[in-house]
Amino acid sequence: MEWAELVVDRIVATGFIRPAVLWRGLQHCHPSPSRWEVSALISLSGLLVEPLAWMQSLLFAQRLQRVQLPDDPIVVIGHWRGGTTYLHQLRACDPTVATARNTLTVAPQVALLLKPWIAPLLKAWMTRVRPIDAVPWGPDDPQEDELGLARLTFDTNMGGMAFPRDYLANFRRHVLVTTRAYERQWLTFCRLTWLHDGAGKSQWVIKNPVHTARVRLVLKHFPRARFVVLRRSPVDSIRSLVQVKQRLGALVGLQPVPDPCTQVEETVTARAELLAAFESCRALIPAEQLLELDHDDLIRQPLQAVEGLYTHFGLTSWPDARGPIEARIDQAGTYVADPVRLPLQAEHHLQSLMEESA
Repeated sequence: MEWAELVVDRIVATGFIRPAVLWRGLQHCHPSPSRWEVSALISLSGLLVEPLAWMQSLLFAQRLQRVQLPDDPIVVIGHWRGGTTYLHQLRACDPTVATARNTLTVAPQVALLLKPWIAPLLKAWMTRVRPIDAVPWGPDDPQEDELGLARLTFDTNMGGMAFPRDYLANFRRHVLVTTRAYERQWLTFCRLTWLHDGAGKSQWVIKNPVHTARVRLVLKHFPRARFVVLRRSPVDSIRSLVQVKQRLGALVGLQPVPDPCTQVEETVTARAELLAAFESCRALIPAEQLLELDHDDLIRQPLQAVEGLYTHFGLTSWPDARGPIEARIDQAGTYVADPVRLPLQAEHHLQSLMEESA
């Protein structure tokens, strides 16, 4: 990878973190001196835009307070690498749908103020595919909330990506537990999303696998929220996520990446705890507000799967959405997936852990 592409990928993934957020992270975890380049990029990019973040706060404070969010968002959840990104991409093609996009999540604290300039800059600089899995992406593609929230609060799952040797501790502190700071920043991010992408829109889609453990929080503020839960073979989703964590840790981690066997163990444990948290709250979701979707069905018949979602939730925009969704499916047909392979020892360890949990 060229040096310039590496810098851009790091900025899109984890640049422009607010200084106070980074400072709080350093109080919990310790970066490695060997990762000084990443530390410097994160620190300097955040400091660079901080005065503009203050300006956005002043200029948009009243508008943010007046935002009337839809009370029935569709929330796409499920364990990572289960098809949530693909479903999000397809739903975001609907011209009536507002959602978080790369142009927002890269720097939400300035995304409203700098909106006319961020998209052209990202279009010129972004790599053509995601560095973690070679999925094609662009400035206006949808993105999960957690990447934007990581710029505003340390209380996100991304803390475990920045500090991969403290992954489970961060997961349990920031995913299985919801802090008031996170709740406050999440609601701010929701309002930022609507101001950024909601003009003329009538629907709102949130994609965030972490919300699999935050059903209670979502329903507290949006009692009519509809949930789409993606399901995939545990072995396949864990194997894929371990590979992604290895790549993401190398890209943006402030600590050396743990060995694959350690990450297999941690990922198996975290997946079980994430899904247990969902099951403990499943009964809170009215039956008509819940749809479970199999990953393989989505991949094999994406158009039918998405149309079924529209039918299930009584969405009326299918005639307008079908054409753009079909075009995105055709585009995805040209995508060649990166092979997902773990080192032999890690693969054996994964199979052994799955047999024990069966």
